[in-house]
Amino acid sequence: MAERLLVRALKGGKSTRIVTLNGKKIKKMPITLEKLPGLKTLNLQNNLIPKVCSEISTLTQLTVLNLGNNLLEEVPEEMKYLTSLKKLHLFGNRICRFASGACDGLKNLILLNLNNNQLTWIPEEINRLKRLTYLSINHNQLASIPRELCFLKNLSELQFNYNQLICIPEEIKYLKMLQKLLLVRNNIEVLPEGLCDLKNLRILDIAGNTIQIFPPGFQDLKLREFYCEGNPLFLKQPVTAVKLEDIWSLQEITSRFIMNQLAERNPSLMQAIEWYPQVRNIISKGRKCAICGNSFLSVWLECVEFVSPSKNWKISRNLHLVPLRILICSYKCFHQRGPNLFGIAQV
Repeated sequence: MAERLLVRALKGGKSTRIVTLNGKKIKKMPITLEKLPGLKTLNLQNNLIPKVCSEISTLTQLTVLNLGNNLLEEVPEEMKYLTSLKKLHLFGNRICRFASGACDGLKNLILLNLNNNQLTWIPEEINRLKRLTYLSINHNQLASIPRELCFLKNLSELQFNYNQLICIPEEIKYLKMLQKLLLVRNNIEVLPEGLCDLKNLRILDIAGNTIQIFPPGFQDLKLREFYCEGNPLFLKQPVTAVKLEDIWSLQEITSRFIMNQLAERNPSLMQAIEWYPQVRNIISKGRKCAICGNSFLSVWLECVEFVSPSKNWKISRNLHLVPLRILICSYKCFHQRGPNLFGIAQV
């Protein structure tokens, strides 16, 4: 059957646009494909193909390639020759790596599906897929997301469900077009503050992680759907705590003074700081107190504010209050907090 279909396609020659050989138990990619230079769509799903033939490099007009459910062990280097490719399906293989140069020529790729493989990492070269809009790498073994991925400005949908991710890079804030982010069943403990800069994000699913608290500004996201079941979120269960006094190091005291003086645009200090790059590097890590607005360096109180989820969000059924992470510079400010702000108790 596969041979007859291929012969029929070959008779069409340069005019053949689509070849579909799904589920034909093919063990080797047909090298005669090189005789179909006008091919637009190639479907080889559900076969036994372990390797891509070099002749595929002649298919420079190919826009859709489906090699899902085969026996590939890498994203093939030959992909770089498919300069017109827009959709690449490689789901359900045994892929554990990207071949060197595999991303080089895929300048028009819009969709990449790598679900159900064995990837443990994504190469930095992923940033060469400049037009990539949809990326799905569900059910793999990824431990991290490269920051380079966050510079693909056209990304609209990211799926990393069922991996081993611990964190999300702060650079995710640069994905201004991102509308859908799925991170179900990972090991994520903290969401980056940069997530709150994603003004176009509409769907966020972080179910089944280890998140306890959300970054400040999270409640302002314009989400339509938000799911977070299976996370150990902080609960609003106030208890009385012992009042403590602040004890700061000399570095903390000095850093706070410098940062607050710079905030007031002290001319002498602004001029002097230019000569001390090490000091500039240290104070660049400073933060602002949510109560008094003054800067601090490395000593703070982590607090939680409970806010109601937006009425516009379609949410997990058991989510009644959203715990937001709030940083305060001192116990003095902590005692001046509002009624909805609480310290975090270790129990």
